[in-house]
Amino acid sequence: MPDDSEDLLIPPAHARSISPSHTGYTPPTSTTLMMDDLRHIRAGGPKRKRGGWVVVVSYVFDWVIIAVAGVIGYIFGAKTPNKRPFSLYDPNISFPFTVKETVPVWLAACISVIAPIFFIAVISLVFVPGTTVPRGTPKALIWKRKLWELHIGWLGLALSIASAWLITNGMKNLYGKPRPDLLSRCQPDLANVAKYIVGGYANSSMNGHLVSANICMNPDKAKLDDGFRSYPSGHSSSAAAGLIYLSLFIASKFAITIPFLASGTNVDAASFSAFPSRTRHNTATSAMGGPESYEMAPRGPASSGGGRTYTGGSIGAAEEKRLARHTRAVAAVRLQAAAPPLYLLLICIIPWFASIFIASSRWFDFRHHGFDILFGYLIGLICAFFSFRYYHLPISQGAGWAWGPRSRDKAFWAGVGSYSYSTDHNVGEYYRAGDEEEALSPDSLDHGSSYGRPVVRANGTGLESNVGPDQPGGIITGRKPPSLDVDQ
Repeated sequence: MPDDSEDLLIPPAHARSISPSHTGYTPPTSTTLMMDDLRHIRAGGPKRKRGGWVVVVSYVFDWVIIAVAGVIGYIFGAKTPNKRPFSLYDPNISFPFTVKETVPVWLAACISVIAPIFFIAVISLVFVPGTTVPRGTPKALIWKRKLWELHIGWLGLALSIASAWLITNGMKNLYGKPRPDLLSRCQPDLANVAKYIVGGYANSSMNGHLVSANICMNPDKAKLDDGFRSYPSGHSSSAAAGLIYLSLFIASKFAITIPFLASGTNVDAASFSAFPSRTRHNTATSAMGGPESYEMAPRGPASSGGGRTYTGGSIGAAEEKRLARHTRAVAAVRLQAAAPPLYLLLICIIPWFASIFIASSRWFDFRHHGFDILFGYLIGLICAFFSFRYYHLPISQGAGWAWGPRSRDKAFWAGVGSYSYSTDHNVGEYYRAGDEEEALSPDSLDHGSSYGRPVVRANGTGLESNVGPDQPGGIITGRKPPSLDVDQ
């Protein structure tokens, strides 16, 4: 079988082209496109389009939309709420008014908004881009990556908080549900109750009448109006939106996740043995007439034929190389993941626990009913997860990175038939948008960088053209992805 480093076969220059139609038009073949790419690279690499400001403006527009959502949420929150009729004998709204809240609005804002902003900045500027940066990488590139991760971290946080704020404030005034301490805010006109009855049914055991909010005599309109904003809880939604997002951000950057087996992992019965590579070695050598026991195989110098001599026979250098390769490639299942350090998990869940405390405080401060708190928390939870995944890779697969920038051609619009906002569509060629800082010069194409390289769809196969001026004769090849297949 071919080695992992061998190139895939790409149709040669004399491959059959598509027959011309009756219109006289001859569609370009994959080889033609590849040769065009080669000529572009030899001429100095793919010409990068000017107009990076378009991408910048598109992200500025994201911020504008978030700011507008925040303003609309503020307007919704300032409106006079609908006032749902209530009963003067309802124990659920008869709790006392708590003057000193456990978590007042200003403190909730500091914990749910200011703290995440600060910690995202520290993590992005200190721990990004990590230990995988090659030696000699310019400081300017490293700082560009830091600032990009910081920008996206803040952008996702803003989206999470603004969306939760908008939804919560709109619903509060729309439903107008009384708070648990409404009667203490209301100061009802008990001498003229009959004037304010709007519904209900009175019986001999209790007064079942419902009265309107007009019965309230409290001159403090703001305090009274706020008594009808119980559903959903704004503290709960904001705390969940900001602090759960921060927990997700920390988990992403520090690779804190439940250990898992990656999809497509080659797992068979031998992978669950105590020493799977020895089991596989014995199976392979036995099939070639070698010893049944791993320990019986001598580890002496290779024979003159280039292979090692075993008790049951000898194998050549190619077979020995294949055995060594699949021994390295296929590890025990238990060695394919490990649990992160517990102190990192603790750091990650502290913001989440803080959000739970803020939400719970609304219960024992008599500001919200239980369902109002749970529903508000659910709003913030959904906004946090959506906003994080909108701008960041999955925690278990993305190695802590945010998604890269949009391409210039698709900064504002992709249209039907486009599969990604990160590619530039240019006359039948798809260019990776990549990181702007990694495509500094055509020389980057000669050092293994795939950024800025054309991705050519060869007859629908989706093979990637890794063309470089260092390849002799202009032969265009596609690199074969690494594989764990033991048959190779």
